Amino acid sequence: MLIKTDYDLCIVSAPLPDEFGESLAINIATKGISEVILVVRAEIFDEISDKVEDYGVITISKPISHLLFWNALKLTKVAHKKMQIMQAGNKRLMQRIEDIRIVDRAKCILVSYLSMTEPEAHKYIEKQAMDMRMKKRAVAEEILKTYEN
Repeated sequence: MLIKTDYDLCIVSAPLPDEFGESLAINIATKGISEVILVVRAEIFDEISDKVEDYGVITISKPISHLLFWNALKLTKVAHKKMQIMQAGNKRLMQRIEDIRIVDRAKCILVSYLSMTEPEAHKYIEKQAMDMRMKKRAVAEEILKTYEN
């Protein structure tokens, strides 16, 4: 199920029947954006925590009080929300980079095919976008369709 679906939170109570649980927790944490809480015995807490914290796994020692568990859940909720915000920002930045790449390719085509200077090509794309009420990327894509075919 973990391979097919991303979960907001996964709780691993160690030890597991077939392994200790730290490698499963690390796999879950590195696979996607799931937050992971690893629950371990108090006597090995420091050792396991040192191994998994670089992967973003939150470690809690057994026995667990209700307050500690509730605080850990709230902490993971905040961390998950922050991760989602960062991923959304990253997606917007990647989109802007792609837009710039396409506009730059269109400018190069205008420079080579219509003997414009780079500032003239830039101004041409901006003016077309304004006049046609389109984004610069859409104008650039039309230029690419026209000259690259």
